[in-house]
Amino acid sequence: MAIRYTLWLDPDDTPRHRAVEAELERYFIARFADYPHIRLFGADPYDYDAPFNRLHDVLMARAGEYCEREWRYVPSPEQLNRAFFLAVGHSNKFVRDEDDGDPHRPGP
Repeated sequence: MAIRYTLWLDPDDTPRHRAVEAELERYFIARFADYPHIRLFGADPYDYDAPFNRLHDVLMARAGEYCEREWRYVPSPEQLNRAFFLAVGHSNKFVRDEDDGDPHRPGP
């Protein structure tokens, strides 16, 4: 299998990598706006059929295709994942369940 990720092929082009990562974060935030509020997973974060997990899979695939088509850039899985979760953190579209497994979150 050939290496395709732009980050790996040209690791020294830091300005380009950072610009694409910032664009990916904006891309995800814009896609979140297409959905009603999204409930984050509850007690079982490994429920792969949960809406959040299905959304993650779909948007990761779409973002990779979009990046290649629009920017001629192949993002690494790590770049996609980081941009996705940064976008989740900056978006107001996500609602956390009471029992979300966060030990630092105050209880009801």
